[in-house]
Amino acid sequence: QVQLVESGGGLVQAGGSLRLSCAASGFTFSRYAMGWFRQAPGKAREFVGAITVSGSNTYYTDSVKGRFTISRDNSKNTMYLQMNSLRPEDTAVYYCAARWYNGVTLVAYTANEYEYWGQGTQVTVSS
Repeated sequence: QVQLVESGGGLVQAGGSLRLSCAASGFTFSRYAMGWFRQAPGKAREFVGAITVSGSNTYYTDSVKGRFTISRDNSKNTMYLQMNSLRPEDTAVYYCAARWYNGVTLVAYTANEYEYWGQGTQVTVSS
């Protein structure tokens, strides 16, 4: 049974930091590119960043570049999202997602390209 379980969300003041984790099971984690998305109330789910199967390359949306860092540990079947200098506009439910690496496309940027999803974890940044 495929599972992605996010953890680490919470309430933090603006300027603070949080580290999210995404624990994977039920599939070969090291063969899947991974992504982070977020969804704020009343807004569409948006791409935050992604990481290649090996972890050697990461990609971010412009609004989080320089503040967020994605990493993965294939030996632990876990992906991470380190979030620094948090802003109130970062408030959202954060989701991790997995996409099979087909040998061509390193990562994907749209939600419908990902096959597996976690249940999400709430991040709230107070001003």
